[in-house]
Amino acid sequence: MRATAGATWVQTRSEIVRNAISIGMAVATYGVSFGALGTTTGLSIAQTCALSVLMFTGGSQFALVSTLASGGTGLSGGLAAVLLGTRNTAYSMRMNPIINAKGPMKLLASQLTIDESTAMGLAQDEKSFSGNASRLAFWSTGLSVFVLWNIATLIGALAATTIGDPKTLGLDAAIGAGLFALVYPQISSRRHLVIALGGALVALSLANFVTPGVPIISASIVAFIGGYIFTTRRSANS
Repeated sequence: MRATAGATWVQTRSEIVRNAISIGMAVATYGVSFGALGTTTGLSIAQTCALSVLMFTGGSQFALVSTLASGGTGLSGGLAAVLLGTRNTAYSMRMNPIINAKGPMKLLASQLTIDESTAMGLAQDEKSFSGNASRLAFWSTGLSVFVLWNIATLIGALAATTIGDPKTLGLDAAIGAGLFALVYPQISSRRHLVIALGGALVALSLANFVTPGVPIISASIVAFIGGYIFTTRRSANS
């Protein structure tokens, strides 16, 4: 029995690591776009790479860059980035008892708590292998995405210096495409779709009448309100 259990764990571990690397590679494809767009909107290569290292949440990074690219202020871009990044707080609360990290490892875990690592961690059976599968999925996915995202950012930032105008390669459209690629996997129900469409409608309605950055902030507020309403109703019905 022990030998069988050991072989099963080895197989499960290998599958988790392979999936983690695949996710990291997929995310890196639009990390290149972020690197290129960061430098072409006025940020230096160092600043662009610092965003990926320190902020490390794609939706917030693209929100900041898109605001700057459209002429918005750093304050409005930063506020939009913060609003989009607050979801990671909820992820941390959910993952903390599973990861159970201590000291410096807890700081690292908080940095690696993103959509992909949380989804992978929660996808595993927490009771199987004494929770090792969930922890391995979280750490391997978080590290894979972190390393490959930052490498991709650097490649994109360096490449942008030889491109010149990003419109020549269509990179100006990559902001919207990158945000869509990050958000779309999270739309897993009709409730999520309604909230997403509501936020998009508000942003589009305000785009021609307010300063850049405000439409993104407004869409984020719509998402918070919509999420709160649906959560409250679900709790009341349960």
